[in-house]
Amino acid sequence: MSEAAKLARALAASGDLPDEGLYALIERRDGESRAVLKEAAGMLAREKYGRQVYIRGLIEFTNYCKNDCLYCGIRRGNRKAARYRLSESEILACCEEGYRLGFRTFVLQGGEDPYFTDERLCPIVCKIRKRFPDCAITLSCGERSRESYRRLKEAGADRYLLRHETAGKAHYGMLHPPEMSFDNRVQCLFTLRELGYQVGCGMMVGSPYQKTEDLVADLRLIRKLRPHMVGIGPFLAHKDTPFRDMPDGTVELTLYLLSIIRLMNPGVLLPATTALGTAMEGGREEGILCGANVIMPNLSPPSARDKYMLYDNKLRSGAEAAENIALLRENLRQIGYGIAVARGDSLVER
Repeated sequence: MSEAAKLARALAASGDLPDEGLYALIERRDGESRAVLKEAAGMLAREKYGRQVYIRGLIEFTNYCKNDCLYCGIRRGNRKAARYRLSESEILACCEEGYRLGFRTFVLQGGEDPYFTDERLCPIVCKIRKRFPDCAITLSCGERSRESYRRLKEAGADRYLLRHETAGKAHYGMLHPPEMSFDNRVQCLFTLRELGYQVGCGMMVGSPYQKTEDLVADLRLIRKLRPHMVGIGPFLAHKDTPFRDMPDGTVELTLYLLSIIRLMNPGVLLPATTALGTAMEGGREEGILCGANVIMPNLSPPSARDKYMLYDNKLRSGAEAAENIALLRENLRQIGYGIAVARGDSLVER
């Protein structure tokens, strides 16, 4: 048995390894360790959540962003991006359609758009809460103040997704402009947890200049935060960003890390992301087999899907489209899984 496979078995047995063990598990990975992790993580996910996959209806409500992150297609400096904002009525119409299709969680995701102040966003959240009382409302709209997070929670938001992107502080500085702060990003995550949100974090796999040490730091931050959800996907380049010529992250390493995260955080909600499906046909289904248990089909209007391009060739049709839920159901059936019509709360304690 290879050294990596022995480490994989040790992780599956104990749920953790020292930093040097995690480093070696990633750095020396091979076919044997991949198989061990996939089997153990898939089994653990089924033990915790059964063979049911939770679906979230993704509503990309704005692609305006005040930030200029070097990897992102909707960055402030991309003058080629066709900008849009959904109106309150358009957002509610997406929720209506999603509810009809069986979605019981709505995810309002957007760039850090200064237009959506608390005075504009809180009433939208409040109306969704009143109209769909049995549904969970998830927000993913970046760094805000503690008071803003508090007001949004009072309006009815249950969950908040804020990917930390990388837990390596120096690495963070290589991916973001100087005005963005790694410390503030992490503080936002802990503030959200203190306020009682179900919190999601996550990182890009294979982003420019990433080292294995950065991935170990990611795994440690996740353990410290104890998030309810972790969203990871391979870095995929966008043609209108400074990283246009950088190599994409790999599906292989993403799947490997999905399994590691499941084994280290047994009750976490773990999406098989759109980026994973974009990078490889059948990537999301493979993610489920490696320990993931969430998929987020797109409920946005078709015109918005074409404009919310964080990276090139982003999936926005087929099983990725919420209206094609039957196709997603069939794809999951073929690997022995079904779709749960439920809010799908995390088993991680608040």
